[in-house]
Amino acid sequence: MHIKTFSIKGFLILCLLAGLTTFLLTSFSFAREPIRIVNGTVTKVSDGDTIHVTTPEKTKLTVRLYGMDAPETPKINQRTGYINKPGQPYGEESWKALEAKIMGKQVRLDIIDIDRYKRMVGVIWIGNRNINLEMVKEGYAEAYLEYLKEPYREQFIQAEKEARSARRGIWSLPGYERPNDFRKRLKVRGGND
Repeated sequence: MHIKTFSIKGFLILCLLAGLTTFLLTSFSFAREPIRIVNGTVTKVSDGDTIHVTTPEKTKLTVRLYGMDAPETPKINQRTGYINKPGQPYGEESWKALEAKIMGKQVRLDIIDIDRYKRMVGVIWIGNRNINLEMVKEGYAEAYLEYLKEPYREQFIQAEKEARSARRGIWSLPGYERPNDFRKRLKVRGGND
């Protein structure tokens, strides 16, 4: 009887360790390597952190920019044409800044994840420029701490610190509200949550 109890405990411990090892290995490799790398043309910029990319094969992708969260823009009801959800201060500026950087351009997309809205979540590159990081550095978005992992975490946090110190963009606003808090307060869909 003692041997059976020990073997069941041993088996359970072994299963637990195997599961933990698999989780750690996939978590660390996931954080370092993109799921896939895609090249394409930016065909639409929806707001300060969501874009549409068309691949050479004509596949259309909706992409949420990884590691950053931009102020919300007003949401327009497609049926009525009226604003049905308000935006945040600096939402329009953030959207226009991203649009100016990438609209119509060839980009490389490092896909990091797929969010619950079935959007690709990725890092956008034009040559050696990390567009996501630029948006944070310039104060058009904050570092999205809840979802940031290495190797990006420290550089995004540092970029936000510098933008805050220089009071760039969103950091010049009195009473700035995090986009994540704004969405929760108004129950607006968006972000990675």
